[in-house]
Amino acid sequence: MTRALAIILTILTGFTGLVYEVAWQKSLATLLGSHGEATAAVLAIFLGGLSLGYALFGRITARRMEIARSTHGKPRLLLLYGAVEASIGLWALAFPTLFETAQAISVWLPFRHDPGAFISDILLAALLIGPPTVMMGGTIPLLTQALSRSMADATRFHALVYGFNTAGAFAGALAAGFILVPSFGIPGTLFAMGAINLLVGAIFAVLGLLNLEVPPEPSAASDVDRKIEGFAVYAAAALLMGFAMMSVQTVLIRVGGLALGASHFTFAMVVAVFVFCIAVGSLAVSVASRIPRVAVVLAPAFVAVSLTALYLVVDLVPWASHLLRSLFRDIGFAFYPFYAATFLCILAALAIPAGLSGASLPLLFHELRRVHGDLGGVAGRLYSWNTIGNLMGALLGGYILFFWLDLHHVYRIGVASAGLAAGLLALRLYSSRRNAIALSLVALIMGLAMLPGWSQERLSSGLFRERSLQPHSLEGPDQPFQRSEIVFYTDDPTATITVKDFGVDSSSPSLSIFTNAKSDGAVIGDIQTMSLIGLLPCLAAETCKDAFVIGYGTGTTVGVLAELESNERVVVAEISRGVIEAAPLFDPFNRNTSKNPKVEILQSDAYRALLRSETRYDVIASEPSNPWMAGVEMLFSQEFLEAAKSRLTSGGVYVQWIHTYESDTASLELVLRTYASVFDRLAVWYGLGPDLLLLGLMPDAKLDLERFEERMQQRDFKAVLRRTGIDTLPKLLAHEVLPLGLVHEAGLEGDIHTLLHPRLSDRAARAFFLGGDARLPQPVGTRAVATGARESLLAAWLAQDAPVSETARKEWIDVVCGNRIELCATALAHWTHEDPESKILAKVRRRMEGNVSSETVDLLATFYASGPSGSLNSNGARRLSETYLEHFYYAIPFEREAFRQIWRKCRGSNCALAKRDFRDALGP
Repeated sequence: MTRALAIILTILTGFTGLVYEVAWQKSLATLLGSHGEATAAVLAIFLGGLSLGYALFGRITARRMEIARSTHGKPRLLLLYGAVEASIGLWALAFPTLFETAQAISVWLPFRHDPGAFISDILLAALLIGPPTVMMGGTIPLLTQALSRSMADATRFHALVYGFNTAGAFAGALAAGFILVPSFGIPGTLFAMGAINLLVGAIFAVLGLLNLEVPPEPSAASDVDRKIEGFAVYAAAALLMGFAMMSVQTVLIRVGGLALGASHFTFAMVVAVFVFCIAVGSLAVSVASRIPRVAVVLAPAFVAVSLTALYLVVDLVPWASHLLRSLFRDIGFAFYPFYAATFLCILAALAIPAGLSGASLPLLFHELRRVHGDLGGVAGRLYSWNTIGNLMGALLGGYILFFWLDLHHVYRIGVASAGLAAGLLALRLYSSRRNAIALSLVALIMGLAMLPGWSQERLSSGLFRERSLQPHSLEGPDQPFQRSEIVFYTDDPTATITVKDFGVDSSSPSLSIFTNAKSDGAVIGDIQTMSLIGLLPCLAAETCKDAFVIGYGTGTTVGVLAELESNERVVVAEISRGVIEAAPLFDPFNRNTSKNPKVEILQSDAYRALLRSETRYDVIASEPSNPWMAGVEMLFSQEFLEAAKSRLTSGGVYVQWIHTYESDTASLELVLRTYASVFDRLAVWYGLGPDLLLLGLMPDAKLDLERFEERMQQRDFKAVLRRTGIDTLPKLLAHEVLPLGLVHEAGLEGDIHTLLHPRLSDRAARAFFLGGDARLPQPVGTRAVATGARESLLAAWLAQDAPVSETARKEWIDVVCGNRIELCATALAHWTHEDPESKILAKVRRRMEGNVSSETVDLLATFYASGPSGSLNSNGARRLSETYLEHFYYAIPFEREAFRQIWRKCRGSNCALAKRDFRDALGP
């Protein structure tokens, strides 16, 4: 009964352990940053603590057993284990407070951008998560020794503890990524896990007080300090297997990001499969009636063989995942079935290698148990070496090796490590066959070296964005879904960076940069958006002398800011080493930005760079990728925006790029709410149609028509605007969407996105699965309309004393119609209402007929008068109201009376009920 209860409780401790790892990783990203060094450091601290805990509690267990044997008493290991679990729970409850203290110390320390800053923060992180991870290392040695009935029973029970503890970790990996952190935030998740650990600790303490543990065998001799013959070989094998599987897991997480998109769901899925297979492999050892000695050699040998076989098809994974995705519709109900199917596919691929790796440690323990009676000490030392291997895999295979090698190289090193572990064990147990074993190892290593590299075209194809079958989908992975040429490729410690040329020939190159197979900028297609990110804040800021840019990308924004004569310095925080290496490729398109003496590039996480900066900037421009990509959500958090605001001058402007494609309205509104919680003055413009620019203005910054006109006449501004294609004021003003004050007037109620409750990454990743488009809020109450008309630069331009020429009006409308069809129809309707006989208008309307129907334009024109004529039923009134709201344009607002008139003309019993849905729009 005691053993069964203990095993059940180890499921809970395994569950909390993995949840802690995820929660702590997200927390410490705000202290260390979200770059590769930080991720590797946190994982190293976590694994290092576990390793130390295994070794420490192995020795503690052995000492207590020795004392118990000499005194004929009981070691009370269950009571000790209860205290260990309770201490983990108490630490989890205190972690939020401890973390705030560590953050305050980090900012107070005198370091800035030098290595001392990062080292000091690593030490703080070690103090934060080191003690509880050491305590987590007590599970295997304490329970193995306390509850094994005999030496013969030890292997089975040890495998049960390891297997069920790992099964709990499997559940924790999925729960943390899909449910707990998104739903309860990091503090709530830690409090819940801490309560579980306290409960588990109390139960084990009671079991210990009741003396329910198994007494030590009276015949057993003290083994605490006795040297185990050949232990070095077993320790080396455990270390090599730990290194192999952690390295391979890291590579496959990266491949999963290239195949499924680099969201936190992908990370959770791959980790969960590995942990599940390890649990199954360990439990298989626990139920084996007989374990042949050769099994300890065959397990790592078959791991190496099966991973080698898997290597041959890894670069097919993006294409295979595209085929799998095409089987599921773009509806919310399909989200979990798709990931369940994905889990099963990953499981099928990794069942053999990961399952056998899970069996390897219990098999090593079984082999050592034959020659040593100190069960807890053996387990502790063995798992300590295995975890050191994991740590080396995290640091080397997860970070350091990527300075020189690509994914397939690191994978092959991991496979070779598993093969070497098998060879060492074979030499230890079958020394008479030394030559055959050595020859097999040489053959494995030579075979791995001769394998072809993975196809860069396949891995960087970005097929996860294709949600349905394409014309060439079924013809194989090498069919050209997009015609392009790879001109740069690297797997750096943070991401896979690719530069592709989509030009039709060498005389007209068109470069785009991709991060983890997701496009993050094109020198031609995104030039307006990336140029406006630099220009707009400099048009609005009081002065524009110092600029800070988050993300280098193609260098277009950096180049625009550096080209402006008033700018003296442009600091760039770029997290990816690969992006910095690729920067010179874009120099022909951005006026040699990478060589511009004004530009200073910091390879750094932007949050740390801003917090440690002593400069106040006139402009801070953020160009993040889509928020569903893991790590990017930090740039949309309230804390990050507050840090950015604190580094702005009193006349400064913060601008951020956000995409409306592959998103949804809830995610966009979450971003707007968070932004509005920091900036009292907020406007929304756009670059291209789906690319929004959020402008946060400090008190002395102005969106002022006179300032815009004056600066647009300056030589430097004029040159940039001309290259961008926005060479007149009407063309620029066409990019205005929500004037100052409209986001606040929208009254967007709900939660916000913070570092401690990272809601956005979850919502955005779910929205990405659906592949829809987000819509901006359209507040049309009386006060909102008045605010829009008062603050709109476009409205001010249209209301100038001198009438707007038809040529200027056409310039404005051409830009709007090229980007935002719903506003295009309104602009045409407004012109139709004001000058229905205009010949230029007639030409524009004919040209736009394929995109905007004449019926729609004529209907919208009635909203500038008394509204449509005739009576309406509830459905008709609803449709007209939705059309009114969809096409509302704050610079040229419809008549409010026309909206009210729709419902006055509504006839029927359902009109009153339908009218309630538009109560806010009707206003007072």
